[in-house]
Amino acid sequence: MNSFRYTKMHGLGNNYIYVNMFEENLKEEDLSSIAISVSKIHTGIGSDGMILICPSDVADVKMRVFNNDGSEAKNCGNGLRCVAKYAFEHGLVKDTNFKIETISNIVKAIVHLENDAVSLVTINMGEPIFQRSLIPISGEEQEFAKDQILFEDELHSFIGVSMGNPHAVFEVRDIKNAPLTTLGPYVEKHELFPESVNVEFIECLPHNEINFVVWERGSGVTQACGTGACAAAVAMIQEGKYNKDEPITVHLQGGDLQITWSSDGDVWMKGPAVTITEGIYYL
Repeated sequence: MNSFRYTKMHGLGNNYIYVNMFEENLKEEDLSSIAISVSKIHTGIGSDGMILICPSDVADVKMRVFNNDGSEAKNCGNGLRCVAKYAFEHGLVKDTNFKIETISNIVKAIVHLENDAVSLVTINMGEPIFQRSLIPISGEEQEFAKDQILFEDELHSFIGVSMGNPHAVFEVRDIKNAPLTTLGPYVEKHELFPESVNVEFIECLPHNEINFVVWERGSGVTQACGTGACAAAVAMIQEGKYNKDEPITVHLQGGDLQITWSSDGDVWMKGPAVTITEGIYYL
């Protein structure tokens, strides 16, 4: 019977099935269907998707992310932290500072050790993209993408950001009343977004804090989204509500991330990565 070994990990509740492609050999044509199968709660393992940890020609390791609908994502902040933890603890890398290749870019990872195990991971997520055509968002070009969407006879304003994948950030007054499961899926598939979009609802707080919920492209409601937390923080800095070089604590449903947009342009994300279980999946 065909099978492969897996590790289930999560970053603030954003959980994926991780497969070590240094040791396993899954066929390219089967990856989408396997991601759908393993993600199912009742007949699979249950997850937000599947992440492959692969050899790389340009970095120390490569990450490939498949959502639970089988689509391949360009990036995943919580996934990057888990990949970094796995790579170091399983000897795929030797140094605490190394590089991870994604579809969209190459990022720097720093693992922080506690009793020889990785407890926290810092990822340099690179520079945010605000230019409308590069996010991408259809319509007239803007260097700083701001627009509105009509939903249920009400206009909802958003800021567009790419952190290697597209985001639409909506500021709300009360996070508890955010239209996460109604406006979220509507915006995800809206014609403005030719590659669909991740949808964040945020509530700005004093003292460099943000409350945050997310409807993820291809996965729906998740406990956390690392690239989304980065997008939310830089969008609000761009709006003048917070400052560069000052850490912003983003409160996600699964826990907190610390996001810093440095003056040199790079966005840094720091947060936990946790191993849940390991096992064998039978195809």
